[in-house]
Amino acid sequence: MYKISVIPGDGIGKEVMDATLHVLEAIDVEFDYTFADAGDEHMEKTGVALPQETVDIVKSSQACLFGAAGETAADVIVKMRQELDLYVNLRPVKSYPGTNCIFDNLDFVIVRENTEGLYIGLEEETDEGATATRVVTRKASERICKYAFEYAKKTGRGKVTAVHKANVLKKTDGVFKDSFYQMAEQYPEMELDDRYVDATAMFFITKPEMFDVIVTTNLFGDILSDEGAGLVGGLGLIPSANIGENQGLFEPVHGSAPRHAGKGTANPSAMILSAVLMLDYLEENDAARKLEEALVKVLEEGKVVTPDLGGNASTMEMAAEVRSKLEA
Repeated sequence: MYKISVIPGDGIGKEVMDATLHVLEAIDVEFDYTFADAGDEHMEKTGVALPQETVDIVKSSQACLFGAAGETAADVIVKMRQELDLYVNLRPVKSYPGTNCIFDNLDFVIVRENTEGLYIGLEEETDEGATATRVVTRKASERICKYAFEYAKKTGRGKVTAVHKANVLKKTDGVFKDSFYQMAEQYPEMELDDRYVDATAMFFITKPEMFDVIVTTNLFGDILSDEGAGLVGGLGLIPSANIGENQGLFEPVHGSAPRHAGKGTANPSAMILSAVLMLDYLEENDAARKLEEALVKVLEEGKVVTPDLGGNASTMEMAAEVRSKLEA
C-alpha cells in the first residue's frame, strides 16, 4: 500500500481531485491517503498559504497528488519544490484523440530544471527599476541533464535535445550547455543535439515531431511547456510531475481556474494524467497504462466528456465513464 498525500487546493483543483480519486478506486493498486491543506483558501483562513504540517505530510508520503493553487501558487508550489528539492519538472506533450490538437502525432517530453534560474527569487528594486539574478549551477545542470538521459533510456526514447540561449547568456547557459555535453558522454547510444530557445519555439510550430526529450532551464521550460500544451489541446489536458531524489508531486498545469470553479464542469483529464505519471513514478507501469488507455477510450468516443471537449458531461460524469472503462 502506498502512502499518498493529497492536497486538493483551490478552485477546480478540488473538483478534479475528487474525480481522479474516484477513478483511482478502480485501479488494482492500494493507496493510503492523507489529506492536507494549502493555497488561497487556507491563506484566507490562517494567514499561511503553505503550513509546515502540510510540508511534513508530503515528506512522509511516497508521492503527492496536488490539485491547484490560485494566487498563492508561488508561495505553495515554488516553495514546495525548493523545500523538497523537487528538481525535475516533467511535462509530457502528447496528442490524444477527440481533442483540439493542432498536431495529432506528437509524443515528446520536456524535462525542466525546477529549482534555480530566474525563479530562484533573487530580485531587488533599484533607482532605475529592478534587477533579477539568474542562477545556473553545474550541480543542478548536471543532475537535470542526467535525469533527462536516464528518462530517455528508461522509456525507450532515443534523442535528447538541450535548449538554451548560450549565444547571448554566455556564462549561465554556457554552464548548462557544457554540462549537457559532458553528461552525454555517458550515453553514447543516445542521439543528441542542442538548440536556441527562440528557434525551438519556432520549431514547436513548424516541426514539433523532431523532438523526443527536451531538457532545459527553469524559465525556458516553463514557457515552452505552455506552448507545447497549445499544440495538443490546451492546459486542460496537460499533466506534470515534480520529482526529486525522495519525493514526487503530481499536478495538472491548468491552475485553479476560479471562473470555472463550482460549476462541476472542469475537465479532469489533466489531473487523471497526473495520476498516470504518479503510477509510473511508483513503477506501477501496468496500472498507469490501463488508466491512460481508459481515458483515451473516453476521449476517442467523445460521448461523455466535459464542455471544453465538445460534450455536456460534468466532471464527475466523465470520471465515472473513465472508471467504467477500467472496470469493463
